[in-house]
Amino acid sequence: MALFESLSEKLQETVKKIRGKGRVSEKDVKEMMREIKLALLSADVNYKVVSDFIKKVSSRCVGQEVLESLTPGQQIVKIVNEELIELMGSSQSKITFSPRPPTVYMMVGLQGAGKTTASGKLANYTRKQGKNPLLVACDVYRPAAIKQLQVLGNQLNVPVFTIEGSKNPVQIAKEAVEFAKTRQHDLVIIDTAGRLHINEELMDELKNIKSEVVPHEILLVVDSMTGQDAVNVAESFNEKLGIDGIILTKLDGDTRGGAALSVKAVTGKPIKFASVGEKLNDLEPFYPDRMASRILGMGDVLSLIEKAQEAIDEKKALELERKMRTQQFTLDDYLEQMQQIKKMGPLSQILGMIPGLNTKQLENAQIDEKKMSHVEAIIQSMTKKERAHPEIINGSRRKRIAAGSGTTIQEVNALLKSFDEMKKLFKAMNDMGKRGRKGFGKLKMPFM
Repeated sequence: MALFESLSEKLQETVKKIRGKGRVSEKDVKEMMREIKLALLSADVNYKVVSDFIKKVSSRCVGQEVLESLTPGQQIVKIVNEELIELMGSSQSKITFSPRPPTVYMMVGLQGAGKTTASGKLANYTRKQGKNPLLVACDVYRPAAIKQLQVLGNQLNVPVFTIEGSKNPVQIAKEAVEFAKTRQHDLVIIDTAGRLHINEELMDELKNIKSEVVPHEILLVVDSMTGQDAVNVAESFNEKLGIDGIILTKLDGDTRGGAALSVKAVTGKPIKFASVGEKLNDLEPFYPDRMASRILGMGDVLSLIEKAQEAIDEKKALELERKMRTQQFTLDDYLEQMQQIKKMGPLSQILGMIPGLNTKQLENAQIDEKKMSHVEAIIQSMTKKERAHPEIINGSRRKRIAAGSGTTIQEVNALLKSFDEMKKLFKAMNDMGKRGRKGFGKLKMPFM
């Protein structure tokens, strides 16, 4: 699912109408603002936020320099993009670290918002920044909350601090910080308890933890799928506790995006991270400019490059390029390349970062993640010799491979045909490169 799918689709349709216009009247601008307003409201963006946004964009769009410019349509799209960025926080707001370790982050939020998982993801993220995190289990009420954090800790190889049998989260938090100091943990992430509804008991407990450990940052974990409620929750927590930043969870499941567009404007607090998947590395720093580009269908090349750099081994990539050029590319290489692409995240998300691809085009692409796993299973069911020399795979071998991979002979045939076409394309590209020509045929991947 593409981020902000429904909102993106509506806004992209609206800006498309006006982008190519040679002349734009105030009436055109009014009509466009009406459509943008409806798109934002249906995305569950806060009404006051929508109203202020439309006023700002309208006043800039009806200016003389826009209406009389050579490309007024493009000018208006530029203004909408700039105001979207401003709405979500202007620039990236990074988490900060204490000059005197350990840095303490206190994770707060309602029950079910995804605090425990977000704590694990944050531990994973900070460790990549060179930190040595300690997870602290302070949710002593929810059944299996401590166990859940311990499972995440084991997966990440990050220690989890808890006091067996203790029902005092303030004591646990205090002793965890002391423990971190003695064991050279320069970062402490406290997973606190949530409630189904904000109540005084919860707030008092959080205030007590805050006053005892004095956290460097209080991070509010908000379920983006709750829409308007997310904004109300953020407002209440900020008013009663004082928060430093927001982590939006389940953003991959929210096609509307209202929370992301409202929460910063209402609370004044920055969105620091967005959780965009279920895996422990699916936590992205929140860049308002990149998110605005994605919403308007302008892509997000920088995030795409960063994901590729993180997932793809440079030496392997260079070796792969050499094999492609010399026609030594095998099914083993194909499998490795596909696995590296999978590390970057869901394909629909990756393709959504490519400029010029809108949500409609993504639908038409018919990306089937299951087909990818089928392709993996087929290749893994082959012998080493078959993977290196697919031309030896005859009828009986195809039958065996299909049975071994739990697929059909037709799927095996489709993969082999696709791979053969790919090799031909690589050869053609190489030949054209030698002759200095550009432009190649369209390559259809076996999972499309």
